[in-house]
Amino acid sequence: MIPNMTDLRSPSRRLFLTAAGTTALTMLALPAPLWAQADAVQGEPFSFDLLTDAARARAAQPAPEAEVLSPLFTDLNYDDYQHIQFRPAKARWKSAESTWNLLPFHLGWLFKEPVRLHEVIDGRATELTFTTDDFDYRGHLKEDVPPATALPGVAGFKLTHPLNRADKMDEIISFVGASYFRALGQGNTYGLSARGLAIDSGLTKAEEFPRFSGFWLERPAPGDERVTIYAALDSASVTGAYRFIVTPGVDTTVEVTARLFFRNDVEQLGIAPLTSMFLFADVNRARFLDYRPRVHDSNGLRIVRADGDVIWRALDNPARLATSYYSETQPQRFGLHQRGRDFDDYQDAGARYDLRPSVDVEPIGDWGAGKVRLFELPTDVEVHDNIGAFWIPDQPVKAGDAREFAYRLHWGRLEPDYSDDRAIVRATRSGVGGAAGVENPPDTRKFVVDFHGGMLGRLPDSDTEVSPVLSVSGGTVDVLTLSKLPGEPTWRMAADIAAKDGAVVEMTAHIAGYGRKLSEIWSFQWVK
Repeated sequence: MIPNMTDLRSPSRRLFLTAAGTTALTMLALPAPLWAQADAVQGEPFSFDLLTDAARARAAQPAPEAEVLSPLFTDLNYDDYQHIQFRPAKARWKSAESTWNLLPFHLGWLFKEPVRLHEVIDGRATELTFTTDDFDYRGHLKEDVPPATALPGVAGFKLTHPLNRADKMDEIISFVGASYFRALGQGNTYGLSARGLAIDSGLTKAEEFPRFSGFWLERPAPGDERVTIYAALDSASVTGAYRFIVTPGVDTTVEVTARLFFRNDVEQLGIAPLTSMFLFADVNRARFLDYRPRVHDSNGLRIVRADGDVIWRALDNPARLATSYYSETQPQRFGLHQRGRDFDDYQDAGARYDLRPSVDVEPIGDWGAGKVRLFELPTDVEVHDNIGAFWIPDQPVKAGDAREFAYRLHWGRLEPDYSDDRAIVRATRSGVGGAAGVENPPDTRKFVVDFHGGMLGRLPDSDTEVSPVLSVSGGTVDVLTLSKLPGEPTWRMAADIAAKDGAVVEMTAHIAGYGRKLSEIWSFQWVK
């Protein structure tokens, strides 16, 4: 499980630090001129192609050893880390003309591998260096950390830019930890994350975590409404060169180009991976004694297929690892969505789950055949990201291979288009099977799905041409009904499904009528 950085807690422990230790660093060996050594000449030529050449060269060499760092980075716990804040006045690019600010994250706690930042101006890269004077250290750290001491790198960075108001610098995107990054559209708060790459995620063996080991940021000119970021990716099995073009807005877009070079065979390559959290909602509410009706960063995987059909896979928090695969060729989009934008849907004034962004992956170019994989891990607490989704190409990855993928990430509310002809899946509910008020049949569960809007919503409740189309594997359908809700443009499908202990039941359903699909395709996996 991946920790949610905003919510973790851990006991405090005192940090001891020596000034000499803070300067110890074994640099990651990237071919010159793309990685500035301590004594290298600054302002070296830079381009995406040069970064690509460096990644290709590294792939022909053994993976570098982990760096040895001082206690400043190895001994910090959560409480220590919260006592370190970057000084906003020290932000890079901060000037009267600039609408972008760059602010780094300090090394330590979970982030123990140094990342180097570089600024690119007119095709030449200069390393951005940081010292302890760039940060405020509170508590015992104020006395322990020596002033004016060079840091061996940072944990990552964030960029700010006016997003919601012209007079306020809002966070737009942040990169910190392995290859994780997050972005915001207008009115959003941070929720799910993206990653540069996933290797063997959600398998029975240990996952490999590639990391962005260095960044090169093109300095925006005054008035620029977008920013371009480049990154070097490194792992035991792969190296990579990445380009991110970030355009903030109502929906913030991040256009990604990933050029990958493989040292080793890879069993499962995950492209455009997303990670999120689903604790409970209407489908599993009975498991949690909580005043809130729902707790999740996302509640569905949405896939727009090549032919325009839309799949809505409602999320769950299963008792054991659950996996769903959707075989696709050239899908238009896929992503993790948060449906339900009213505060009353969550009743959490602190976390504001109603403001968490949805994210779509829009492939650019020919991705060919592959699978969208969704995996769900069991969790009892909301601080763990337990949901993962990514694209797996059908073509296997072998040592010596080179691959390139381009895609566009859309971050924002991404509200359903209620003017579309097809009804959308508005809610998925589940509970004990059978009729109310009588003894419940064993091994049966009831699933209730609401299809809202579209042409379906405009039909009268007496329409006999409308019917549910339900497919079930791993179980049997005992009861299936469809009815229109009073006074609502919503039709409700209810199904009682029976299955044996240990079964994995796959269900898909849509509403049909007048020779066509009238709704999205609802999908769900019941791990009994």
